[in-house]
Amino acid sequence: MRAALRLRLRVIAALIMVVAFLLIARLYFVQIVDGEEYSLRAERQYVSASRTIYDRGSIYFTRKDGTQLSGAALGTGFLVAIDPSKLKKPDEVYATLSTHFELEEEEFDAAVAKINDPYEVLARRVPEDAGRAISDLEIPGVIIERERWRIYPAEDRAAQTVGFVAYDNDNDLAGRFGLERYYEDVLSRSNTGLFGNFFAELFANLDDAVGDANHARSGNLVTAIEPVVLEKLDQVLMNVQTKYGSAETGGIIMNPKTGEIIALQTVPSFDPNVFAKEDSDYFGNPLVESRYEFGSIVKALTMASGIDAGVITANTTYNDTGTITLNSKTISNFDGKARGVVPMQEVLSQSLNTGVSFIAGKLGHERFRGYFEKLGMGAETGIDLPSEIPGTIDNILKSPRDVEYATASFGQGIAQTPVEMIKALGALANDGKVVTPHIVRSIRLESGITKDLSWGNPEEVYSPEAVEEVTRMLVNVVDHSLAGGNVAIPEMSVAAKTGTAQISAPSGGYYDDRYFHSFFGYFPAYEPKFIILLYTREPGGVRYASETLTDPFMELTSFLISYYAIPPDRVEYAESEE
Repeated sequence: MRAALRLRLRVIAALIMVVAFLLIARLYFVQIVDGEEYSLRAERQYVSASRTIYDRGSIYFTRKDGTQLSGAALGTGFLVAIDPSKLKKPDEVYATLSTHFELEEEEFDAAVAKINDPYEVLARRVPEDAGRAISDLEIPGVIIERERWRIYPAEDRAAQTVGFVAYDNDNDLAGRFGLERYYEDVLSRSNTGLFGNFFAELFANLDDAVGDANHARSGNLVTAIEPVVLEKLDQVLMNVQTKYGSAETGGIIMNPKTGEIIALQTVPSFDPNVFAKEDSDYFGNPLVESRYEFGSIVKALTMASGIDAGVITANTTYNDTGTITLNSKTISNFDGKARGVVPMQEVLSQSLNTGVSFIAGKLGHERFRGYFEKLGMGAETGIDLPSEIPGTIDNILKSPRDVEYATASFGQGIAQTPVEMIKALGALANDGKVVTPHIVRSIRLESGITKDLSWGNPEEVYSPEAVEEVTRMLVNVVDHSLAGGNVAIPEMSVAAKTGTAQISAPSGGYYDDRYFHSFFGYFPAYEPKFIILLYTREPGGVRYASETLTDPFMELTSFLISYYAIPPDRVEYAESEE
């Protein structure tokens, strides 16, 4: 009997504890997690019962110290409308309203004339102070409603990456480009209530602390984009674009160890806050939606492939005759000049097409193609951005001829997206392993729980020994060849390479006067923190990437070294610091 009584008491106590937990959780959710949301809904004097307040998750940029700044959020204000049938003394109403927000008299008169329409909108996005002031006047026939809308504080910076919200074909507001579109299921909010999500998130799959974007629930996006670095990148790209009148200029700064992209931008861009007034040609993201022939920066990958396969070493020499003929096609160095017998270092230092063609021949078709495929060329990267297209390496997939492999070895005849290119080049800065480039670090669920995203494991393409040797060669390029060695940083080892490619013509062949310039580099060279890829399309008045992108790259490098307080890695400078 006593045992049965104790059991009942324990059951009752457990039920009381469960109810108490539910009440505490409810109170926490109402007052803390969704306090602002309920506060807005409680303003019944402002909000029409037939209308719901727009809601959507935020997108955050992350500063180097971990603090988060808004990249996409909700602006709050009021909508002002009238019911013409209830309006008294329209002239006085117009005079009053126009003192609080901009209102054209002709538009007001047209709205007043629609006497059978009980709801004519006069203005949207009216600021808080103005909306409350109008509401306090209690003007008959004037309707004040709470309103929220999407705002983008960074304006045109990373606009193609963030995207924007607009009406879709079903007349619903939804993400249309960038992260807004890719993470629509995460950012969108249903009107079924706020409280239910808490328990769904609390009890479902909490054993999985790390998930992926496809299984995340509603929440806010926390990106790796560093706003100060993004602003600097935008400034540098704009300077290049303006100076050379390029058709397009872009850049990506990535952590090669993790694949986190801390800044990316293309110009021209657009302001998503006023996208209806902007040129829609710029809404798409060239970093994932356009492919280019990158030219000589690919030589670093060809060199790494040859060293890793053991068909060459850094000390291997070849006889450079200035030109070679393969399958009745002539391949020349950029200046057509012969260098005689030279080592592999000069292939990178002088950017010799005949040198990497020599390596391609040593590798053979199957091995050469295999390396480029393992680097991810010709495939989507898996980055968390919509509309990504794969690059193309069809020339070396479908052709049995040597000439296609030779031209591919110096980045012509194959084309990659900028994100695909930095993914491949990132192997040189990550012990030979490729990672998945990505923007979002984690999703902060509506409950406050943070869910980190997983982006797969790095895949090894080259041995660490092979990429260390190529890194040494690329450091030599910066220290002695790039701008005659005048841009080298004495206290910091930097590995880098330029690329200049002719632009293909729609009718076949290449333009004689149009070029695509690229530049990549990473630092500190032997323990990289960042890898940078820059490009500019059709710059005017210059032929070589060393002229257009060397200074911008070094400016960004010096900025990142200072901003992140990266210590010197040259032995003599590191010792002096101690």
